[in-house]
Formats: sequence, C-alpha cells, structure tokens
Amino acid sequence: MKTVKWYLSCLFFTCVIVVSACAEENKNIPDTTAKLPAAVAGPGLTLPDGFTATTVAENLGRVRHIAVSSNGNIYAKLERLKDGKGILLLKGGNAAAPGSFGNYPGTGIAVKDGYLYASSNSAVYRYKLNAANEVENPGKPETIVKGLTDRGQHNAKSITLDDAGNIYVNIGAPSNSCQVQDRAVGSKGQDPCPILDYAGGIWQFKVGTPGQEFKDGVRYATGIRNGVALSWNSSVNELYVLQHGRDDLHRMFDDLYTVKDNAELPAEEFLLAKKGSNFGWPYCYYDGKQEKKILAPEYGGDGKTQGRCEGVDKPIMAFPAHLAPNALLFYTGSQFPEKYKNGAFIAFHGSWNRAPEPQAGFFVVFVPMKNGYPNGEWEVFADGFAGSDEKRASGRVDYRPCGLAQGPDGALYVSDDNKGNIWKITYNGK
Repeated sequence: MKTVKWYLSCLFFTCVIVVSACAEENKNIPDTTAKLPAAVAGPGLTLPDGFTATTVAENLGRVRHIAVSSNGNIYAKLERLKDGKGILLLKGGNAAAPGSFGNYPGTGIAVKDGYLYASSNSAVYRYKLNAANEVENPGKPETIVKGLTDRGQHNAKSITLDDAGNIYVNIGAPSNSCQVQDRAVGSKGQDPCPILDYAGGIWQFKVGTPGQEFKDGVRYATGIRNGVALSWNSSVNELYVLQHGRDDLHRMFDDLYTVKDNAELPAEEFLLAKKGSNFGWPYCYYDGKQEKKILAPEYGGDGKTQGRCEGVDKPIMAFPAHLAPNALLFYTGSQFPEKYKNGAFIAFHGSWNRAPEPQAGFFVVFVPMKNGYPNGEWEVFADGFAGSDEKRASGRVDYRPCGLAQGPDGALYVSDDNKGNIWKITYNGK
C-alpha cells in the first residue's frame, strides 16, 4: 500500500488539502492531519454541509466522557472534583442548573439498562436510575469492581458495556515502554514486562456482581499501552479500542530516530479487540509508513526489524502519531445521513509532543464501517476546537475533544476537558 502523503494549509474556518490516494482501502495512514470539512457551522466549529453545532454547556470543569439517557439527560464525568463532586447531571440537556454527585474524579461514564455506570481512577460504580432517568440514591453507589491500579500515569478507567452483562475497563500502563527506569535514556525494557500482569490492556468484569476485585476480572485483550477510547459495537458484537502510542523515540534513541521520526511515530492504532488479542505493547509499536509492527528499541529493535512483533495483532486502521484518541462511538441513530450508520466517530484530544512539527489533532473524525471493518478513508468531521491555526500548531488550544455520546434523537454530543464545554451536533440537511 502506498503511504498517504498530504499537506494541510488552514485559515481559521477554511482549509485546503492535498491528498495522494491510498492504493488500498481500510489501512490508509496519513502522515499529518486529514481532510477538513468544508462548511462552517455553529459556535466556531467546522462541520460538513447540513450539520449544525450548538453549545449546550460551558465551563463545567474538566469534563471527560459523557452519556445521554433516553429522555435527554446528560451525565458528565469530571477529571477533577468541582465543589467536591465528580459527576454532573444536566436534566433534559439543560445546563442552567446542573446537579452533581459522586465524591470521586475519573473518566468513564455510561447509561445501560436502567443504570448509570461511572468510574474513578481505581474503581467502577453503578447507580440505579428511576423512571425519569435520574439516580435514585446518589450518595450510595454500588461498587462493581475496586482495587484497579492507579499510579498516576495513564490512570483513566474508561468503560463500555456489551449486551450480555459484561463491562470492559481500560487499565492503562503506568509506563512509556516498560523500562527498568521509565523514560530514562539507556534503561532497558523489562522482559517479560511485569506491568502486563495488572495493566496495559482491557479487563472484563460482570455488571451484576458487586464487590469484585481485580483478581475477579478477565484480561480480555493485552498489549495496549492506554486505551482511553473504547466502545462495544453492537452491530457486530465486538469490542473496539484506540491506543495512545508510546513517546520518546528520538530523545532516548537519537542514533536510530530523527526528530521528525519522533513526531511521526508510532501511529495511533484503531483496534478490533477480540478475547485473547495481543497488540504487542511494550515490545512492539506500529509504523504507519512501513505498515508493520516494529520491534521497540528498548528490546533490541533498530527501527526496521519486526522480530517477535511479526505475529502480534495489527490495527484495522492507523492514524497520525500522538493525536491522543480519547473517545469512540458507533453511530446507531437515524438523524444523520445513511453513510454514517454504524460508522465510528473518534474524538482526538490533540498532541503535545510532535515538535518540531506543528501540533495536531483537536478534532472529531469519522470512519465509515462495514461488517465491523473500516470501509473507506477516515475524514475530519468536526474541527475548530483549537481556536486558530496558530493555537493548533502550538498546542495551546481553546478546547480539547474528549467525550462522545449519542442523544435519543440521533444527535452527536462532544465534550471538552480543557474548559468544560459540551456541544450538540445535529443534521438539518437533505
């Protein structure tokens, strides 16, 4: 497959892209940023023709993931407590007087079968909802699982649920590449990596069994450095995850990688995670130019050799490096045009470590899907969160997309954990 090369030149609201075509579907891996939408819509956001964005809420705090109930209630999880609370409720989507509860910070939140699920950085809780989709007893959540590792780095416990009574929890690795001394020049990788025993993957627990501990879970998929974006795809009954790739290739191995290599490696991976999948972290990373899993330098790699990585599971699609995918949603509504049905929306939080290249990301992309696999190139769906080209390039942006949710009317909600905004995107075209 040919490497996709392209150039992005943007004004604040309009963008021009030059793209060289990919010779093969489903594995296109651009080097920098993808095509931007043509139309300006809503409060500073750029969207495809026919779509409109409205601001639902502003300055709520560090809003991470969000969930919307069948009657339009919005639940938002806060990374940091606000007035001592970590969950916000916007009744009917109204932000005028949000309620709050939960005395723990965190990332994950979901509504399923009459319950609200929420995570701290070390546990998962659930709350019974009443007929109005409001929590019956906000002060006494049921603890589903506790004792999950929290060592600060990569501690977001994002969650998703299937239709068979299981909940899946990301347990990110508190490490860059499992070195003896994390991120230290010259420190070797631990082999085998002990972190994989308790982190670096997705664990499965039963939703109907309270009081579980880590030992009661099943390591569903491993070799995933940090899968903040994960979602169960009910159309094919499979789990999907996007991985935050590793850092520091040039800083620690300047004889093998240039500063440009450091900005462009490794690719961010879109993974179909089946039970028993192994995606290779920390021993391997995915090189989008070579389209291979490459042996990491901490384990004897030279930037070209595959070695033990030849047999690990590969992504179903890859994205430019360091864009930080933070949310994944499979669209099941009927409001949007047919092309979006069962396709994947992904919120990219944006980079901080692509220098000397411009920082990138800070957008929501769309991936068309068919039978559980990408069915065409990915495209930028919503942009403008950065605020300007200059802010985007520097990384000092206005907003960072973090959470996604689908409303009962088929609208798409996007949250930001920089200032705490929530937007609602609707389709009014024909």
